[in-house]
Amino acid sequence: MSEAAPKRRQGWREVMGNLRQRKVLAMLLLGFSSGLPIYLVGNTLGFWMRKEGIELDTIGFLSWVGLAYSMKFLWAPIVDKTDVPVLGRVFGRRRGWMLLSQLFAGLALVGMALVQPKGGDMLVLGLSVEHLLVFGVLATVVAFASATQDIVIDAWRIESASSSEQLGLLTASSALGYRTALLVTDALILIIAARVGWQVSYEIMAALMGLGVAAVLLAREPARAVLAVHDQAARLWTPRGLFDAVIGPFVMFFREYRSGALLILAAISIYRMADFVMGPMANPFYVDLGLDEDTVGAVRGSVGLVATFFGIALAGVISVRWGVMAALLVGAVLGPCSNLAFAWMAYVGPGKLEFAIAMAVDNLSSGFAGTALIAYMSSLTSIGYTATQYALLSSFYAMPGKALKGLSGMTVQYLAQGRTLLEGYALFFVGTALLAIPVLLLCVALAAMQARKATTSG
Repeated sequence: MSEAAPKRRQGWREVMGNLRQRKVLAMLLLGFSSGLPIYLVGNTLGFWMRKEGIELDTIGFLSWVGLAYSMKFLWAPIVDKTDVPVLGRVFGRRRGWMLLSQLFAGLALVGMALVQPKGGDMLVLGLSVEHLLVFGVLATVVAFASATQDIVIDAWRIESASSSEQLGLLTASSALGYRTALLVTDALILIIAARVGWQVSYEIMAALMGLGVAAVLLAREPARAVLAVHDQAARLWTPRGLFDAVIGPFVMFFREYRSGALLILAAISIYRMADFVMGPMANPFYVDLGLDEDTVGAVRGSVGLVATFFGIALAGVISVRWGVMAALLVGAVLGPCSNLAFAWMAYVGPGKLEFAIAMAVDNLSSGFAGTALIAYMSSLTSIGYTATQYALLSSFYAMPGKALKGLSGMTVQYLAQGRTLLEGYALFFVGTALLAIPVLLLCVALAAMQARKATTSG
């Protein structure tokens, strides 16, 4: 007991020392920059489009621009192994890619604000083009730029950590910034839109991408990334270099985890599927429920904010006290609670108290499950392949849900046949919650595999 106490105090001193490091502040801002574009081409965009009278099936189809986040492992090797011209020489590999992606995302957001989601045609370079098509292309640019930013920010976070404890601190800092951005683009933007309109709201969001630029200037190129780059024996654009960059991360991952690799990928791939499939219909649901922007924004920015931070903190506490796997299991149980809360609200109606309760459950569950999954995936990567491996894992966790969510609008419309629209929504939300059953079973299998591995190595 006398020996354990000094170690515990030293651990806390290290944590407090880390809080004063500039990398933690940079990580907070980068987390915000990472989270900012996602709802602007996803859930919040659905609110704007529904207010403009766009049909549910069109809203669902446009949500497929989010597949860029699931396909990012395809170009992650380029981000991992090459420098951006000019910017790479000035800022370094990681920061150069960050800056380029932030500029593209910001400019495309401005374009979305100017074009707006409307029916009819518009002139582009003298040609008549469908308005929604141009809007969708700009949203796709935002999604691809944002996905690229995520690749490099995740790599920077993992490579900048000097220890597993600091990785946990940077992950929590990133999650805090990320979740703050989600609340800004999921709550504050609705309040702004109710007063100055959606066009100005999106222009303000584009300006907030400047916080990511400030983080790039504040951050330093991680030393381990530089070392890994210098240790590469072959250049990317040689047969050996291409194999090492594209195939090497996958080979190393399967070599490390062997037969367990498929179980890991399966669990990750459906861990948040219930949340993703439900996502595009959440904001149109509020509109059809009769809730206005002020009400939705106020509740999300108050009750939602507190619940989100509590969920993140709770995931951190459980991860430290009982381990990442315990947090992953709890998150698998909490995750579908969001969907069930929405189904309950569809049945009881649009009361402010009911909406506040549903938002508390939704944000606590999402904050917890998201943080637990990020911590788990971060623990699986190898230095030298950080960007590609993490992109692979984060692509797997999003791919099935984002592939299915494009059909969410059609599903609600189908379920509403012969029923009220709200009854169709309720059935849809209950159905998506049931997707969490195989998630829990796979997480239990993961925990058993980890326990066997610990016993064998011990």
